[in-house]
Amino acid sequence: MIKTAFIAAVAAALFVGSVAVAAPGGPEKAFAPIPSATQALMSARDTQAGAPILMRAFKKEAELEVWKLARNGRYVLLKTFPICRWSGQLGPKLKTGDRQAPEGFYSVTSKQMNPNSAYHLSFDLGYPNAYDRAHGATGSFLMVHGICSSMGCYAMTDEQISEIYALAREAFAGGQRAFQFQSYPFRLTAANMARARSEPHIDFWRQLKVGYDRFEGSGEEPAVGVSGGRYSFAPYRNPEREAASQARIAAETEKTVALVADGVAAIRVTYQDGGMHATFVSLNRRGVPLGPVSRPEALAFAGKELVITPARVKPPLPPINVARMSDPAHAAAPADRNLVAMFARTPLAPGGMAAIVPVMTGSLAAIVPATFAPSKLDRLALRGA
Repeated sequence: MIKTAFIAAVAAALFVGSVAVAAPGGPEKAFAPIPSATQALMSARDTQAGAPILMRAFKKEAELEVWKLARNGRYVLLKTFPICRWSGQLGPKLKTGDRQAPEGFYSVTSKQMNPNSAYHLSFDLGYPNAYDRAHGATGSFLMVHGICSSMGCYAMTDEQISEIYALAREAFAGGQRAFQFQSYPFRLTAANMARARSEPHIDFWRQLKVGYDRFEGSGEEPAVGVSGGRYSFAPYRNPEREAASQARIAAETEKTVALVADGVAAIRVTYQDGGMHATFVSLNRRGVPLGPVSRPEALAFAGKELVITPARVKPPLPPINVARMSDPAHAAAPADRNLVAMFARTPLAPGGMAAIVPVMTGSLAAIVPATFAPSKLDRLALRGA
């Protein structure tokens, strides 16, 4: 069914006219072609420009992923773009002016694409969504855009947004009505969730992780809803993919519980005002111009880890008591007698050579035969001749 939908979406490109991403005669920047290297990458991933698209953003890692639907009906990762600037803290956006970049599941239609943006090119994430509204969240015009400056947005370089915009534009031209944008505080692995267990937003992030794991386990866009003020996810129609997503959720839950039980540290990550990908941090420090960067002084305080619960220190293993092992009063097991014999001192034989005798009991003694004797050449070498 998914494969049929993919073929239909691509075929629809032959009949779909211009979409709202850029009106005929609009700015030339909105019609920049997809780079040839990215087109080659799509071919290698068994997908094409008109295939549906999906995006994911991660604040802590400062990365934006672009996924494309492959011919087998599963989404495949096409490219990962470093984010030049995002603002606020880890956690959802709650109100106008809090500088928070939103977290959650959003839907982007062609009408949300802005070819006339003052930030080169942009698209609106669709904040607030149903979840945000259910919690009384306020704010608007939260974007992915060019120019390395953010006030609640995910800011890319102009070159990056040109490519991202082109990828979305071609997906709309191929018949996709809306693409899903998943926004996360960090990569929601079991290890990261265990470390974040004392964060104030952990309950919200556990909701996001269900959708995260469903996508990771199935390769299919999760069907997102809101019920009782919480994110909900409808089962996949494909039983195998539903089973795969459930298996992923169960495995990740088990890993998280085990890590916490094992005493992994609980940490809280703090920011003065958002962050920047390490690539751009390095360029910025070397004086490479990035254009107008918002609040550059805040970057020195980005991603500081505060330990809430230290990791449990495991007791060291008891040392091996060699003296006790060699004490006749404490007869060692056969394996231990072998160990003692291997490290026992052996008196030198006449001529300065160590007496070569069996040092292991049982059949292992055959490794060093008693009849072994060094050749004349070996004796000369050992004497330093």
